Amino acid sequence: MLNREIRSQVDKLRDAMWSGGVSNPLTGVEQLTYLLFIRRLDEIQSREEAKAQALGRPLARRIFPEGTDGLATPGFRKDPVTGEGEDGCPYDLMRWSRFRNEKPDRMFEIVDQHVFPFIRTLNGAESVMATHMKGARLAFTRPALLDKLVQGLDDIPMDDRDTKGDLYEYLLSMIATAGENGQFRTPRHIIELMVRMMAPKPTDTICDPAAGTAGFLMVAAEYMRATHPEIFRDAKLRDHFDTRAFTGFDFDETMLRIGAMNMMLHGIEEPRISHRDSLGQDAGEDAGAYTMILANPPFAGSLDFESTSKELQRVVKTKKTELLFVALFIRLLTTGGRAAVIVPDGVLFGSSKAHKAVRQMLVDEHKLDAVIRLPSGVFRPYAGVSTAILIFTKTGRGGTDHVWYYDMTADGKSLDDKRSDLLPEELQGPAPVRALTEAEATKNNLPDVLARWADRDGGERDRPRTAASFCVSRDEIAAAGYELSINRYKEVEQAETQHVAPATIIAELRRLEAEIAEGLTRLEEMLA
Repeated sequence: MLNREIRSQVDKLRDAMWSGGVSNPLTGVEQLTYLLFIRRLDEIQSREEAKAQALGRPLARRIFPEGTDGLATPGFRKDPVTGEGEDGCPYDLMRWSRFRNEKPDRMFEIVDQHVFPFIRTLNGAESVMATHMKGARLAFTRPALLDKLVQGLDDIPMDDRDTKGDLYEYLLSMIATAGENGQFRTPRHIIELMVRMMAPKPTDTICDPAAGTAGFLMVAAEYMRATHPEIFRDAKLRDHFDTRAFTGFDFDETMLRIGAMNMMLHGIEEPRISHRDSLGQDAGEDAGAYTMILANPPFAGSLDFESTSKELQRVVKTKKTELLFVALFIRLLTTGGRAAVIVPDGVLFGSSKAHKAVRQMLVDEHKLDAVIRLPSGVFRPYAGVSTAILIFTKTGRGGTDHVWYYDMTADGKSLDDKRSDLLPEELQGPAPVRALTEAEATKNNLPDVLARWADRDGGERDRPRTAASFCVSRDEIAAAGYELSINRYKEVEQAETQHVAPATIIAELRRLEAEIAEGLTRLEEMLA
C-alpha cells in the first residue's frame, strides 16, 4: 500500500487540479494517466538505452525517434527572416526527463502541442498502449498547473513496480462518478477474494468482458506473480504471461485507456485491452477461447433486441444485461473453463422464463459450484444493490452434484456510504497478516469464506443450514424450480423468548397508575 507521504503528494495533485478547473474526478484521473504514460515512455527508452550501453550493441527498441516532429509552433519554428533552423520540436525534448526542467510556458507548449500529437500517432510504435491514446489531450490551459503536476509526479519515487500499481489504484479510488449506467468499481478486497478462490494457474487465459479499470486482470496478474515465480524462469510461460494470459474488453474509451494503463503500471507492458461491446453483434467471436472469466459486468437494465448479439439471444431470449452476460461468460469459456462473476440478486430468484432458463442451464448443463451472497452495502457509495458471486465450470454435460452456499455479512468495512474500516488495514481482506479472533472474524468474513471454500467437498457437506455456509444438493435445487437464492435454503434459528405473563403486566400497570395518582394528590395538596 502507498505510504502516507505518497498519498499526501497525490492528494496535493488532486487539489491542484480541482483549483485549476479540472473538477471532474474521472477527467482528473485521465489527465494524470496521460502524464504517467508519458513518464513511462521515457522510462522504457532509458531502460533500453542502459541495456544497449551495458551490452555494447545498438538500441533494440526506440520510443522517441531522432530529429524533430516538424510541427511549427511559436517556440519551435525556423527563423522567419534568415530561414535558418528547422520547424518542429526535437523528439529528445519530448522526453519527461528533459521537458520537466523547462519553464512552465515552454513546458506547456512542448507537452500540449508536441508530446500529445506524438503519443496520438504512436499506433505504429511497438507498444500497443498507443492505440488507447487516440484523442488524448490536455484538459486545461494553465502552464502553472502542468508544471505543478509534472513536478509533483516527478517527486514520487516509482522505481518499484508495486508503488506504480498502488499509486494507480489510489488514483482510481478517486473516481466518484462511477456508478452511472450500472458501472461501479469493484472493491479491491472482493476482487482479491474471488481471485484467491479461483487460484489462476500460469497457463490460464483469463478474460474480463467488462474490464473497466482492469481490476480483476490486474489482481490475477499479481496473484500469479506471487504464487507462481516459475513463470519468470520459463520462457514460454513468461511469453504467455506477457502476451496472452490477460484479456479485457470494454466499450468506454476512457475506461480502456485507464484499464490499459493500470495493467501497464502493474508490469504488463502489452495488455490485451480492446474495444468491444461485449453484448453487441460481435459478442462471442472468440467463443471457447478462455479458461477463466473474472468479471463484475454492468447491470444496466435492458437492451434493444436489435443491438444485442443474436448468438446470445439464441442461448437466452431476453433483453436483461445480467442474463445476457451469464450467457456470454459460458460462451467465452473453454470446456472445463471456470468463472467467478458478480451478479445482481435477481439472477438468483427472478421468475421470468429467461431467468429460470439461465439458472437451469447453469445447474443442468454445466457445473454450478458456489453461490456467495455479498453484504448489500459492499458497493456503497456507488450502489446499494444486493449481489452475489456465482462460481461455475463450463462442462456442456452437467456435473452439478451440490452447490456450496455462503452468507457473507461483513467485509471488514461499514456497510453505509462511508465504508469506514472496522478493522486495521492489515487485518482486512481474504489474507490478513494473522488469524482473526472470533470477534474480528464477525467483522471480516473473507478469510472464513476462503477457508471454507477449500473444504467445500469435505466437512462443509455436513454443515447445518443455520450456519453461514452449507451445501444444497442439485436435486433439491431442481425441485425448487432452480431457484438459487440463499434465502430459499437457509434456516434461521429462532432464539426462545420468555414473555412476561399478561396478569403480571396488568398488575405492574395498576401499580404505576396508583403511584401516579398518589403523586398527583400530593401535588394538589401542595398547591392548595
